[in-house]
This record gives sequence, C-alpha cells and structure tokens, in this order.
Amino acid sequence: MTRLRGGTAVSAAVLGILLAATGCEGVGDDLPLGGAASGSGAGGAEGRAVSPLDNPDGTQPGLAAITSQGDRTEARALIEKVATKGRGPKTGYDRGKFGYAWMDTADGVPLARNGCDTRNDLLRRDGQSLRFRAGSDCVVIAMTLHDPYTGTTIEWRKQKAAEVQIDHLVPLSYSWQMGSSRWPEAKRKQLANDTLNLVPVQGRANAAKGDSGPASWLPPNKPIRCAYAVRFAQVAIKYEMPVTAADKQMMLRQCG
Repeated sequence: MTRLRGGTAVSAAVLGILLAATGCEGVGDDLPLGGAASGSGAGGAEGRAVSPLDNPDGTQPGLAAITSQGDRTEARALIEKVATKGRGPKTGYDRGKFGYAWMDTADGVPLARNGCDTRNDLLRRDGQSLRFRAGSDCVVIAMTLHDPYTGTTIEWRKQKAAEVQIDHLVPLSYSWQMGSSRWPEAKRKQLANDTLNLVPVQGRANAAKGDSGPASWLPPNKPIRCAYAVRFAQVAIKYEMPVTAADKQMMLRQCG
C-alpha cells in the first residue's frame, strides 16, 4: 500500500508493526529470525526511503532526497509556515523532563503502546535484514541501515550499539530553548517519542550534531538536506514550536 501525500494510508510493513502483538523481552540467546520478518526489501536500502512530503507522520522509513522543482517549491512553502523567535536559555533543561528514554507509553504518537519500545520501533522501521533476539519480534540485535545523514550503509550489531543512534531531528534541548520548557509534560513525552522526529543514523554524525539547529549543522550527505529541512519544519509546525530566524533561513536555502 502506498501513502497518499498528507493522507493516512500506511505501508504494509508499517501496518504489520502496528498490528503485531509484540513483546520487547526475549528469552535465551540472541539468534536470527529468518523469512519475511528479516525486513529485506527490493531495490536496495536507498529505494526504501520515503520523501518527508509523502510521509507526514514519520511511520515510513528514511529521508528520501527531494529533487523535483515542484517538490522543492512545496517544501519551501511548508518551511515558510514555521514561526521564528530567538533561542532562549537552556536553564532547567533535563532529559528526564521528556520522560524516560524510549518509553512505549507516550500517548498521541504512532506505534505507542504496541509492546515495543520506541528505539526498537525505529530500528524495525528503517533497518533491513533485521535479526531479533530469540523469542522476540521487538528487540533488534543486527541489521543493515542506510544512514541518510552520511549516505553510508552500516552493518550494525548490538554488541556495538553506539554505531547507530536514534536522532531527534529537533533536539530536545533545542525545543526546550524554543518553548517546550513551558509545555505540559505529556506534550514533551510526545515530542521525544514521535516517529516524525526520530531517525536512526550513524552515531558519529549524531554526536557531531549535538543540539544544533540547521543554521549550525546539516547532514554531511548534501542530497538529503532539503528533506532534513522539511522534516525539521514538519515537527516545528506539528508542535507549534518556532525556530530561530537563522535556522529558518538555512532551511529555505536547502530547498532553493
């Protein structure tokens, strides 16, 4: 099933995640699961990536490049809707104010309360050739990931977990400085676990980004910078969160 732009249809793979009665705790030794559950897709890793313009809830994998003039015009129009204001102080910021990491109980986001934590949901969404912990169809222990930020393919194993990290496109501390410090806790938990704001990427790239906005950091992989800017804008619009004027200008430039 394909997604209609701005619609609610989801791919068969995502529908499977939504419908699966999963449990995150496996038993016994880590072993591969074969067959269709491996997550391998035709056309290669890049072929699975979906444009953010066609993936408004973030339930489909990756960040496909936005290349056509029509789509880039649409991208700029979306970015233009984002409000701006100055970046406030980081005083009082704490990760715990957004809920504990990768909670499955943040209401109002896709894949919540499906019996699998947010991190593993994202690995299952974007990874290929998935291998799961024995007795579980939740806990990913190995996969192939096409990293949109660097354009590289990572053969990831859980023994070296930090090689792949889940990035908050709009960093939580950035959101704090742009107004989430005044949000209800439930809304902060939603932002921290929303598939729209999350993407598995190379750990080193995520560390280099830190809590930067687009004016200070952009993915090294230049072809997906417009897609990155669009996703940043989608999150800002959904949560009625402004960005700095410099960040908005840089976002527009990526889709110029």
